[in-house]
Amino acid sequence: MNAFGRIFRVSIFGESHGESVGVNIDGIPAGLSLAVEDFLEDIERRKGGMQKGTTPRQESDLPIFKSGIFNNKTTGAPLTILFENNNTRSGDYAKQRAVPRPGHADFVAHKKFGGFEDYRGGGHFSGRLTVCLVAVGVVAKKLLAHVPLSFGEGLGVRSQILEIGGETDLESGLQKAIAAKDSIGGIVECRVSNLPLGLGEPFFDSAESLLAHAVFAIPAVKGIEFGAGFAAAKMFGVEHNDAIIDAGGKTKTNYAGGIVGGITNGNELVFRIAIKPTSSTPKEQQTLNWETNEIESFSVKGRHDLCIALRVPVVLEAITAMVLADLLLLEQRIPRILS
Repeated sequence: MNAFGRIFRVSIFGESHGESVGVNIDGIPAGLSLAVEDFLEDIERRKGGMQKGTTPRQESDLPIFKSGIFNNKTTGAPLTILFENNNTRSGDYAKQRAVPRPGHADFVAHKKFGGFEDYRGGGHFSGRLTVCLVAVGVVAKKLLAHVPLSFGEGLGVRSQILEIGGETDLESGLQKAIAAKDSIGGIVECRVSNLPLGLGEPFFDSAESLLAHAVFAIPAVKGIEFGAGFAAAKMFGVEHNDAIIDAGGKTKTNYAGGIVGGITNGNELVFRIAIKPTSSTPKEQQTLNWETNEIESFSVKGRHDLCIALRVPVVLEAITAMVLADLLLLEQRIPRILS
């Protein structure tokens, strides 16, 4: 439900317009240095209102530590972090309660929870909760830095936007949406360098399965592909197979994306995700009014992202680091006490 992981176990909680959102992380090794300053860079990358095409809603998003830290070091007990919600405008949502927004969870949440759900700003289904995932990523990335490696640079996780609205020129993609007075989607890629060989537990906990499972916790994700991805369906086997060229498992090509048989093979991990257009669009739409049982026209009011993909790269890095931290702890490649 709201938890993920076996050793590095993450639970997120809260609603978009509630008092706060937060995260509880169990299984963090003791002795990890952690301070508010460690979170600032990634939290700034996720924020709305900081770049063209994102929502004007802004929150300070300074992490509030409630447990699991003593003298700026993790204690080995569960770490709880809160982020306050201060810049909310709940009235934008109360006015349209009877008309569930197409593309949002309004209708299914209402049916599943009998109307008791917090509908303001999407409630528990809101992208607001991705700030919790980013916080997890900060902790996970710091843990990845403690993985002993037999080669040069450390384990690195990085994501970037490849396309917006089908355009590799991101500004052109945004301009398409601005001209149409609509929202637009995009494609985000993640790469992990210096990833050790042997991570993943087939069948159901394969590296791909866990990454895909976690990735779909990011609102607006509609697809994922590893390596060559769907292009592999058009290739011949001899073309797609990655020739092994040394005893460490390095391959000539990387169409597998760094995972074979559900296990990392020591090459760069490469995968991409598809982000749908932001469901909240100022364009007029048709939907059911469940009070009158009539179809009516409406447009979404409030503050929303033109392209939510702009804020996804740091969240994707966080999710990836979270999964890898858990797998590395399972393999005992990260010690439970850090010096």
